[in-house]
Amino acid sequence: MAQRPTLHLSALYRYPVKGFSPEALDAASLETSGYFPGDRLYAIENGPSGFNAVAPRHLPKIKYLMLMRDEALAQLRTRYDDATATLHVEGGGERLCADLSTVQGRAVLEDFLRRFMPGALRGEPRVLTAPEQYRFTDSRTGFVSLINLASVGAVEAMVGRPVDPLRFRGNLFVTGLEPWAELGMVGAVLEGPDGLRLRLTKRTERCAATNVDPATGERDVEIPWSLDRHLGHRDCGVYAEVVAGGTLRVGDALTMTG
Repeated sequence: MAQRPTLHLSALYRYPVKGFSPEALDAASLETSGYFPGDRLYAIENGPSGFNAVAPRHLPKIKYLMLMRDEALAQLRTRYDDATATLHVEGGGERLCADLSTVQGRAVLEDFLRRFMPGALRGEPRVLTAPEQYRFTDSRTGFVSLINLASVGAVEAMVGRPVDPLRFRGNLFVTGLEPWAELGMVGAVLEGPDGLRLRLTKRTERCAATNVDPATGERDVEIPWSLDRHLGHRDCGVYAEVVAGGTLRVGDALTMTG
């Protein structure tokens, strides 16, 4: 019987505002049937989207500001303070702090975006807040996303240049797998040392957001096209659902149990 792989957690990231800066974490406590903590809590509506916070339903990402179309977002450096719901933003020659829990604070961010990227706006930008048990993920079932760093290395070989793994905007970045092995693990369960159990649910199809350098905001490579050309699909990474809660820490081992 073939030995099941052991994955090692190289990094943890969250993205509090859809399309804005990633934030590295040392640890994260995941709840059963929950989303990755602090992830995609907010989105910026780009003109009327039809989003209803009372009865939320998943909407396509084109309703919001997002990297696939709005690469200038990568030029911003942002940090979210959970305790105060304050987003710190630096970019476009400005620095600001916006309390996203208040109308006034959200207006500060909205006014900044009108100045920073007027050509990208299809209407009034509006800060949307995710209600409980909802997040502004690209996929309806995108509770937690996992990136195999060996697959990122294979992408580098395809495009002939270094590729920052943050282009893929994952939550868990892991080592210990062969390139693309994660794509064949859908249905498997990963278990962490704290009792956390993740069921891998679907492959992640990549869009043009991965073409944007997260450091510069430049579109400098064609990753989905390269995946399609070399592999016949545009998948890199997988989504997972939390079937048993627990805490993950950078350096943890994850074992495949099912």
